Amino acid sequence: MSSISVEPCTFALFGALGDLALRKLFPALYQLDRAGLLHERTRLLALAREPGSVQEHLASIEAHLHEFVASDTLDTTVLQRFLGRLNYLHMDFLDAQAYPALAAQVTPEAPLIAYFATPAAVYGGICENLAKVGLAERTRVVLEKPIGHDLESSRRVNDAVAQFFPENRIYRIDHYLGKETVQNLIALRFANSLFETQWNQTSISHVEISVAEKVGIEGRWGYFDKAGQLRDMIQNHLLQLLCLIAMDPPSDLSADSIRDEKVKVLKALAPITGEGLGTRVVRGQYIAGHSDGRALPGYLDEENANTHSDTETFVALRADIRNWRWAGVPFYLRTGKRMPQKLSQIVIHFKEPQHYIFAAEQRLQIGNKLIIRLQPDEGISLRVMTKEQGLDKGMQLRSSPLQLNFSDGSFRSARIPDAYERLLLEVMRGNQNLFVRKDEIEYAWKWCDQLIAGWKQSGEAPRPYAAGTWGPVAAVALITRDGRSWYGDI
Repeated sequence: MSSISVEPCTFALFGALGDLALRKLFPALYQLDRAGLLHERTRLLALAREPGSVQEHLASIEAHLHEFVASDTLDTTVLQRFLGRLNYLHMDFLDAQAYPALAAQVTPEAPLIAYFATPAAVYGGICENLAKVGLAERTRVVLEKPIGHDLESSRRVNDAVAQFFPENRIYRIDHYLGKETVQNLIALRFANSLFETQWNQTSISHVEISVAEKVGIEGRWGYFDKAGQLRDMIQNHLLQLLCLIAMDPPSDLSADSIRDEKVKVLKALAPITGEGLGTRVVRGQYIAGHSDGRALPGYLDEENANTHSDTETFVALRADIRNWRWAGVPFYLRTGKRMPQKLSQIVIHFKEPQHYIFAAEQRLQIGNKLIIRLQPDEGISLRVMTKEQGLDKGMQLRSSPLQLNFSDGSFRSARIPDAYERLLLEVMRGNQNLFVRKDEIEYAWKWCDQLIAGWKQSGEAPRPYAAGTWGPVAAVALITRDGRSWYGDI
């Protein structure tokens, strides 16, 4: 059993038969139970609009557990215990008359955790109905992204929730913040003077943050075409990673201390407007191409596509942070769909030594790099320069990795938890430091809104790139214009 203390609760999952719940949330809750991290009195409620018998829906959830939980961790005893905690309740989330039945299912004297795996448009209605049956006072609400599609709409959603819940009981999910390697960023930076003393414009040349998706829109046309890659990925995931890389040391590890420093970074982001839209931002849209030997359709050829859509499926940009620590250090962000591989990584490029004493032809090799991989294999690698071995090599240099791989070596015996497992556990513990505060959302939207407004004003269409490639050629020019290149030709 774990030494972590977790209080009993009632965990109510709104939208329990949706894709997110079945693929991610129920498997994550199962793994918490398997690890001994669910209190014996914790109860789980699956809430959805779909009619049908309780037994039918519970059987469906069980079938999905068999599909999405790794077979080597699917234990019959644990599964039966987990299913024994679970009940299904059919309800219309906007019908206040349905909530007394929910209230009757909530364990007395234990907090209610209400997880909204629903469209953001109904968050306010759910909160109001929870308040009407007296549940608001002991409830924590978990909000899934996207929270709005711009600054104004995000404020409407957040304000609707805030009418019934204070900020200290609102948990806004960004699942990237639950990844093991992202959590290690805090330890890597602030527990190692080796890095923190070098973590500034004096020692760092530039930073890359790349999140590449191999898939297309996977049947999400209705949502994605209204959102686009900037809203779907940069406004939340990539800007959160940027904040963790760029923030100053917090005074402690409390939620507000960490989030205060992240907000400072967002406030310091230089806006990209006017001429900068043409030189510091590239937006693209995939056309037909090939990957792994099979033909792939273009974005406008996808099922149910709007053939006149100008929604971007790729964005690359240069972000600049206007503060002392990062003056003159560009952050290159890149994300897209239909890339050659699934990959999320951060590359910190350190500056070259000021005085170079080795053979001139080797100078292009110089440059230490800290590579932080989030997927597919989580780990951290520091590339350092060493001498080639051999009597005939002289002082020939090579770039070698000092590597920390969470999937093997000393970490092999420990299973890497899914991001949602960590996030759900922290909600149960009442810890908000892995969750996004309202002002973070608003400053991120404010910065992204000026990009969207600039694109709309220019009327320029996204640049085409073949599916299965690394985006438009202009994305290469974006970084080579500064005398640099994407690490590993990603």
